[in-house]
Amino acid sequence: MSDTTVDLNTIYTPLRQKFSSFNQQLPLEAVQPFYKSELIWGTIEGSETPKILLLALEEGHWHHSETAALDELAYELLGANGLMDDESQWPAFIQLEDGHNSRSFEFSGGFSQSVSEIPSIDLIRDYSRLSGEQNLSWSAQVYRDLMHDLDAFHEQVYQTVKDKVSDKNDIIEEVAKILFLESFRVHHNYEILFDCGNEKFNFHQVFTYQYVAEHGKKAVEQIQAAFDYLKGHEDYVVVNDAKESNAIFDSKTHLRLEKPRNYETLLKAIQDLGTITDPKTGVERQGTLADVSADFLGRVFDVFLRANFESKGGLGIYLTPKPVKDAMLDMVFHDIENDPEAVAQLVSGEFRFCDPTCGSYGFGSVALSRVKNFLHTVAGLSDNEREEKFSHLLENGFVGADAAPRMVVLARVNMALQGAPRAKIFYTGNSLTTPSLKPNTFDLICTNPPFGTPKFKADKRGKESKAAYEADMEQVLGGFRPAEQVVDSYNAYYDHQKMRWEDTGPLTLDKEGNPLWAGFRTDLRNVATGKKAKYELRPTVSGLALGSKPNKKGEWQQVKGGSIDPAVLFIDRCLQLLKPGGRLMIVLPDGILCNSGDRYVREYLMGKKDEKTGEFVGGKAIVKAVVSLPSDTFKLSGTGAKTSILYLQKRPAREDEPELFLPEPQTDVFMAVAETLGYIVKNNIEDYGAGVDNDLDKIVGAYKRGE
Repeated sequence: MSDTTVDLNTIYTPLRQKFSSFNQQLPLEAVQPFYKSELIWGTIEGSETPKILLLALEEGHWHHSETAALDELAYELLGANGLMDDESQWPAFIQLEDGHNSRSFEFSGGFSQSVSEIPSIDLIRDYSRLSGEQNLSWSAQVYRDLMHDLDAFHEQVYQTVKDKVSDKNDIIEEVAKILFLESFRVHHNYEILFDCGNEKFNFHQVFTYQYVAEHGKKAVEQIQAAFDYLKGHEDYVVVNDAKESNAIFDSKTHLRLEKPRNYETLLKAIQDLGTITDPKTGVERQGTLADVSADFLGRVFDVFLRANFESKGGLGIYLTPKPVKDAMLDMVFHDIENDPEAVAQLVSGEFRFCDPTCGSYGFGSVALSRVKNFLHTVAGLSDNEREEKFSHLLENGFVGADAAPRMVVLARVNMALQGAPRAKIFYTGNSLTTPSLKPNTFDLICTNPPFGTPKFKADKRGKESKAAYEADMEQVLGGFRPAEQVVDSYNAYYDHQKMRWEDTGPLTLDKEGNPLWAGFRTDLRNVATGKKAKYELRPTVSGLALGSKPNKKGEWQQVKGGSIDPAVLFIDRCLQLLKPGGRLMIVLPDGILCNSGDRYVREYLMGKKDEKTGEFVGGKAIVKAVVSLPSDTFKLSGTGAKTSILYLQKRPAREDEPELFLPEPQTDVFMAVAETLGYIVKNNIEDYGAGVDNDLDKIVGAYKRGE
């Protein structure tokens, strides 16, 4: 017996003993020498439990605890042991150990996600692994192949077959354009003719890797022309809440890749997916991306971005680490699924999710998966009803906005791949002020907004940049007032028609009875009896106030735009956008939650504590949880700022006066500290082989148990 076998048995034996109540097992033949594995399950009341995959790793191989690497290992095992095509043999959970580290995973829908623990045998029987997808095993194999092929293509363009792109992020954008065209190829079966030169061409004939291999540069020119023709197609134009139309690409955007070999490589990767049996006809045919599980396609996009972006100044500033996204959505959906009103919104198709600083829409992609899984648990719905409700939610229930045009493109393509080409994701100059996001219209907001006041150099250009930033922030705070305007007292906004400063006075409504666009601090009321304004806070469901702060006398006064952390403004804005009772998950710098100078922000949210009753009075939200994150959470973004997850629920509104809040009491706040997230940042990548725990697993488990 080899030393390797001895070492693995030393790790595996105590691992198996932990699950001794699962008394049935199927040893799996290892493809590689560094692990030992076995499928185990038990029997409860005559029924078999879901299966658990036990994996013992040699020391030095803990990088397989990263979910993408673990998925690949699981698929390798299933394939090598003849189980890949039999989904009934797939594990519901995976337990991974290497003698020093231990992690638990749910293997839901074909890929792994960290959980705090695997249910005991008397609880696991109630667990139902939900797929709801046809050809799941085929999708899993496509996912593996596609990830390898996309990474290889990215490296090919960057290193060997260099093309007309400037950096790694440009390559990602070109991949998004090609995926957009592929979405057309697989979802539009009718003939599409476009002009190139003086000839007409059929898109479906031109846009294949075989055609590129045969026609070379001419094929590239034709595909570039096809992109210019299709990029504004009406099927991919969405209308936001302000009735504005938004295409994925603007008129100035074109395909930049020019090398035929690059087109052939990428098209072959996304088109040569092997054959499947059509679930409707039973006939074997060539599979396409339209046949791949939407969950897998969303995972492809997220993993591809995280593996290939350039960090500082690149996409890294927009990407929230996966453990953070998963934890935030797991906590909030635990509450949603146990809230009858929220469940009714989901089942009716009226549920709306938003990320106002959406980046590539990572939060939205995770939320989409949670919504889909939830709908499959709802009793009394037929498969057709589930599909109909989910399709309605895809088109109407997922909203996003971002100030970076490139990220909006990636977000739109991300959702198009998951079956939502008309998801309401759009570019906006500033989510704090855009009228395209309406107050009181969302059930759930999950976001990681920009935070921290920027630093500027002392040279001429730095001073100009600082002046421009401060002017923009003044416009946000004052309601589009000229930033250079100087006044003696704080007034709410500058009336451009009357050409003078005006107090907001009572909340002004439009002809339909809705509050006028609240780019102004509408929750501040002038209560002075004399000429000098004196502002007090009067919280309303649709109003804003932050961007101002109270002095020692409790009088609210304007702050300078360049001095306030934009994260403070985003808290207020998100609460404004939520329906009464809606939920907010937001990543914030710790200073807002801890510094004495930001106490007014916390009191604005929770209200002030009544010393007699102990209740918090006057706030806008119930604080549900605060989870502190490690300082290296956003190291890839170029910041070591300490951050936390803040979970708020907007207070309900009064029925008799819907602009006012009900005095619902603040309950106990769940608080926890995560020291590590399952990885360390090393050489500009998230290294999951470092042997550190993902503390969020245990924290989410504790939250769900009400601890």
